[in-house]
Order: sequence, then C-alpha cells, then structure tokens
Amino acid sequence: MSGTVQTKPGQERQGGPGRFGRPERSGRPNRGPRKEEEVVWVPRTELGKKVAAGLITNMDEIYSNGLRIQEAGIIKKLLPDLKSEVIDVGMVQKMTPNGQQTKFKALVAAGNGNGWLGIGQGKSKQMRVAIEKATTNAFLNVSPIKLGCGSWECRCDQAHSVPFKVRGKGGSVVVEIVPAPRGLGLVAGGKIRNLLKLAGLKDAWTTAKGSTATMNSTSKAILECLRQTFSQG
Repeated sequence: MSGTVQTKPGQERQGGPGRFGRPERSGRPNRGPRKEEEVVWVPRTELGKKVAAGLITNMDEIYSNGLRIQEAGIIKKLLPDLKSEVIDVGMVQKMTPNGQQTKFKALVAAGNGNGWLGIGQGKSKQMRVAIEKATTNAFLNVSPIKLGCGSWECRCDQAHSVPFKVRGKGGSVVVEIVPAPRGLGLVAGGKIRNLLKLAGLKDAWTTAKGSTATMNSTSKAILECLRQTFSQG
C-alpha cells in the first residue's frame, strides 16, 4: 500500500505530510515591520540627573546658567518635538597598511520648527551606525534661534523670519539670510530650504557663494547665520 494521500475531486489538499514527514505550508506568514526597541535613558551627568528628576524643566535654564550638555537624552527630554532629518550621506576611503579601508559618513540635522536647530556628523563602517552617531551629535549641537520679522515691507509682530540680516561662513561657503515679508516663502535651494524649515523660518531671502554642493560646509554656514540671531539679538 503506497503512502500517497488520495483526495476527492474538487477537494484541495491541506496540511498533508511534506518532506521528512513535516506538514506543508501553503505560504509564509505575513510579518509586520520590525520594531526597534527604545533604549531607556539613564542619566550619567549631574545635569542629566537634575533634568530626569524634574529640577530643570526647560532649555532656557541651561543656557542662562552656561551649563554644558553632554547627553542627548537631555535634549530629547526637554525638547520632545525635535525631529531629525538626514541631509547627506557618503563614503570615506583611507589607505592603511592592511589595505584600503572604507567607512560611511552621514550628516543629520535636528530641529523642531520653532527656534531650535542642530547639525551633527558621524562616521562608521555601517551606514545605520553612522546615521545614529550623526543624530546624537546633532542633538548635542542644538542651538537656540531667535525668530522675528525684520522686513521693512511687512513690519508685523509674528515670528516668521529672521529679525535682521545675518551672514555666516563654513569652509569656502558664505551664506546670507535676509528677512522677507510674510507670505513670500523661502527663496533658497532644496537642501538649504529644508534646514531653514527645521529651524522654524517661513519667509526669507538667501544668497550663497562657494561650493554649496558640499553640505558639510553649507550646513555650518547656515547654523552660524542662525546662531547670530540669538547672540546679537
């Protein structure tokens, strides 16, 4: 007597014995997207312990006292609406005695669209690790930005542009941001426009000179421009 399983006409075979006596599966189960486990922040510095305990509740207290931020968890705690965006990625090659070594580099910007912006860079042999390092550095480099209306054509009391004309330099790139009237929008290139949106600007004229394709220098020039609004304003 053979070991085959006979089925009636019109009846499909389900759950029959497969290879090595194991039941056959009609198809693979649908798996949802993999969820990464959130790492619980454990403060290590005195400032981090005060923030975790609720003794410090906003970023103004840190900057007014001149305290140094050494943990990205402090920024995430005090600025929960901060968002990160990858600006640029690339590869770095280095010749070593063992041969050519290749690493990935990433440039990430972090902002909440309401007067806070930070830019960080990270390198690693894996792209994911490089982005994580750049994101952490971007959180640590977050700086306050003063928004306002410095346009003589508008003269409103809303914080939609820069309060005055600012100029910044990063490497060979020089960027100038001029206040614009409300409703004009951001007159800038694609990547520069994204950085200004993360900072919270809605209307502005911009001019850029130099190798603007080098986002490392361009982002530094923009961050220096926006920092001047807080230091000089």
